Amino acid sequence: VNYPSLSIYENIASPLRVARVAAAELDRRVRDAARVLRLEPMLQRLPAQLSGGQQQRTAIARALVKRAELVLLDEPLANLDYKLREELREELPRIFGKSGSIIVYATTEPTEALLLRGSTATMSEGRVSQFGPSATLYREPLTLEAARVFSDPPLNELGVRKSGGGLTTSTGRELPAAGRLAQLSDGDYRLGFRVEHASLSPVGPNDLRLAGTVIATQLSGSESFVHVDLGGASCVCLVHGMHDWEPGARAEVRLDPSSLFVFDRAGDIVAEPRLAASA
Repeated sequence: VNYPSLSIYENIASPLRVARVAAAELDRRVRDAARVLRLEPMLQRLPAQLSGGQQQRTAIARALVKRAELVLLDEPLANLDYKLREELREELPRIFGKSGSIIVYATTEPTEALLLRGSTATMSEGRVSQFGPSATLYREPLTLEAARVFSDPPLNELGVRKSGGGLTTSTGRELPAAGRLAQLSDGDYRLGFRVEHASLSPVGPNDLRLAGTVIATQLSGSESFVHVDLGGASCVCLVHGMHDWEPGARAEVRLDPSSLFVFDRAGDIVAEPRLAASA
């Protein structure tokens, strides 16, 4: 939040004035922050004269100009429109890299955490479920809880019982324990798979095939998210291109066993996807 009666310059300078920073040093730091955040032409304006993204950048500049060792940002882009969010998401890694501060950035969007790089702590019900480099957490969640938190769209899940050379799903479907699934001990498991690993076309020689019907299709630019009812369970498939399947249309979801997360009954990882490094 910015002070509405102060210019952008004075908004950014306000914590330095409180800290009694010398005038020359104050001016240099304000102008440096304004240059990094591309606010130089707006320093004499009031917040009401700025766009939402410019106001947000002003608030970030004020937080960073103090050169605090630790800066806390709680969903700073949450209230911006799509275009402004995307612009700032591109800028923030560069800004944070130049700040010299430790930035703790709270977000509910996994894609935002991946774009910002750095390290991520996934949290559920007030507890940290996993911590590490963002890309590693996405590719190698240690628990079902962490995989759920770090998935957008939500992680697809399917309960199975392994017995001998076969699998029985929670919906009563019989499947072969193909590929790496054949190496599992007999027992109950939960398979997790991201939307990009649920296909509506053949993916490999050991495909697991799940017949279902289309519930809905979400079109998203160059991609389509197809929601499929598997008869008591559902999943979302990512299909490249614009495809508008009619609700009720028959579909066969194909899963490559090597792309599956396998969790035990306690929710701990048993097997990570062999394709994780390229996810």
